[in-house]
Amino acid sequence: MNTSSAYFYIIAIAIFFTLFTSFGLNIRLGDFLFISSNFGSTSDSLENTFLINHEWWRLITPTFLHFSITHLAFNCLWIYILGSKIEDCDGTLTFLTIFLICSVTSNFGEYIWSQQYFFGGLSGAIYGLLGYCFIVELGLKRSRYNLPEALYMFMFIWLIVGFTGILSIFGFGKIANTAHLVGMIIGFILGLVDKYILQRY
Repeated sequence: MNTSSAYFYIIAIAIFFTLFTSFGLNIRLGDFLFISSNFGSTSDSLENTFLINHEWWRLITPTFLHFSITHLAFNCLWIYILGSKIEDCDGTLTFLTIFLICSVTSNFGEYIWSQQYFFGGLSGAIYGLLGYCFIVELGLKRSRYNLPEALYMFMFIWLIVGFTGILSIFGFGKIANTAHLVGMIIGFILGLVDKYILQRY
């Protein structure tokens, strides 16, 4: 692992925030990092949090919160795999841009749809990175990121299965499926912009 890379620091921040909040159990610390500062469920909470109190960091901080060691390890592994591929091929700025945009939009989408504040994880951004790679590689004569096609299929199936609620039966807990979907869609869009508008590939 390259300790000077952006993905390394993302993983380090996720580990720190997760331990800092005791895997989400320390609500007093978590209150400062969850997406909403007022745990009502409608626009009043959004207005107070972002327009009145200007707590804009809350749009990104849920990305770094995890609620179990498995949740943390699984997501950090994917950030390492996808982050290293994108940084090596496209540069740190491209990777960070995709990561930040997908993180913010997936967090906001999950909050608006579920009207819950207690969620977190890198997976919304991970789906965004995966969606970006999928679009960029689509139609290319060779693999740009050396990701197996089966990986894309697995992640798409995992997304669909997540919406069925079956995964919670097997102990995966409540999954922020909307964050996954929004992240992937935004990743698709960013891939299309880079590929067909900016014509980078």
